[in-house]
Amino acid sequence: MIRTSIHYGLTLLLIGLVLTSVPTTAHAQVCNAVVQSDDALRYTPQTVEVPRSCKDFTVTLTHSGRLPVLAMGHNWVLAKQSDMAGVARTGMLAGAAQDYIDPADRRVIAHTKVIGGGQAASVSFAVSALQADETYAFFCTFAGHSPVMQGTLVLK
Repeated sequence: MIRTSIHYGLTLLLIGLVLTSVPTTAHAQVCNAVVQSDDALRYTPQTVEVPRSCKDFTVTLTHSGRLPVLAMGHNWVLAKQSDMAGVARTGMLAGAAQDYIDPADRRVIAHTKVIGGGQAASVSFAVSALQADETYAFFCTFAGHSPVMQGTLVLK
């Protein structure tokens, strides 16, 4: 009986040593984010972190408000911080039919369509389009929203 207990104890000890010495695999990078919007002109979260190791990154914009797209529509637009005002200006001129994005505006890195309360939209973009030393902003180009509805995208 004592011999069996010692053998059993040594077996458990060896199994424990083997398990603790096995290298753990790295956690998979999260290559997507959900950004919430509402009828109060805000994004949550206001910062999105994009891992450099992702090939593509997907943002899903949700609208938890109740107002329809014509009254309180939102989109998610990504550009360099320095281009934000210009992109918002040309987007407003493009109008609702173009989701408030000038289709010829090369400053736009990615954007969703405009959504209203209860809706969602997603966009994917190549992480290789981002530069490590650049500051990026995301914002809503629906008429008059960009001064309030904005956040920061960070390459990590």
